[in-house]
Amino acid sequence: MAARARGGARAVVGSRAGERGLAVERRGRWAKQLALPRDTPRVQVEEIQRSRLLLAAAAVIAEVGYEQTSVQRITDRARVSRRTFYELFENREECLLALLDEAAGRVQRELEAADLEGLAWRERVRGGLWAILSFLDGEPVLARICVVHALHGGPRVLERREQILARLAGVLDEGRREGTRGEECTLVTAEGLVGGVLGVVYARLRGGNPGPLTGLLEELMGMIALQYLGPRAARREQQRPAPAPCPAPEGGRASVGAERDPLDEVDMRLTYRTARVLECISERPGASNRAVAESAGVTDPGQISKLLRRLERLELTVNTGGGHLSGEPNAWKLTPLGGQVARRLSVLTHDRTEAV
Repeated sequence: MAARARGGARAVVGSRAGERGLAVERRGRWAKQLALPRDTPRVQVEEIQRSRLLLAAAAVIAEVGYEQTSVQRITDRARVSRRTFYELFENREECLLALLDEAAGRVQRELEAADLEGLAWRERVRGGLWAILSFLDGEPVLARICVVHALHGGPRVLERREQILARLAGVLDEGRREGTRGEECTLVTAEGLVGGVLGVVYARLRGGNPGPLTGLLEELMGMIALQYLGPRAARREQQRPAPAPCPAPEGGRASVGAERDPLDEVDMRLTYRTARVLECISERPGASNRAVAESAGVTDPGQISKLLRRLERLELTVNTGGGHLSGEPNAWKLTPLGGQVARRLSVLTHDRTEAV
């Protein structure tokens, strides 16, 4: 009798184990079928996380200075985990380096939009200087980070800064071909002029001078022309009216210092699942829990229910279906706030991936 009982128990346990194994196998097949391309949504979310961290880093550096900026302060401001930070950046210095590259890239696009190629050297220098000063005026946070705070960065930041200054000096050094006076100049002349211009801009930014940096154009151009072209050319540059503002680069993005966090109204962290769920509901209003889960690649019904309820509490989504009480499926739609968040995520994702 006892033997038969033990045998029956083993059979029941074996049967249950088999059912669990079959369920695991089915979930595995479902997950495999719903697997999303690696090079699209997850990469897009990483780009959004990176943008949030850069926005936060710029804000923190502007508030407390680079020396007092820590990874913890950046992640707290961005509402992103430290683990995510270190997945995207090696350390704090690499984050600052990314800000410098962001600024340098945007300046380059504005210089290209100014269409300076083919102009005489003096006109190219004047137009380029105007574009750079205009950029710094329009991006005060990035301006202080690049010109003031970058001086306190580590070796890699200082090296990148020197590379940028060397490229600018190379442009000025072409002035040696402009005449006999220019022939007397050397590369050191160009390097000294770049350092002098940078020193003037640094003093204005550090001192918080309210005047626009573009107001320095005439004097700075006079200083440059004096070395390569002589006193008469310098006086002409000092008396010339400022050019028209450079057109915004096609496809240009919002300022790192002013760009709004896509979830700034919502007290939550952006995750891959969150972005996918919002995207799904935006594309398929009235979708059920199962439809959202299938589109977002969430294999656990309990997880999707928990996430949807959380988004509902945050007033990002609303359930317009009958639900369990009436025996009808849920039907999820975005609230006006949820629609705004989804659109901002979509715009930011498009801008970041277009730049890759």
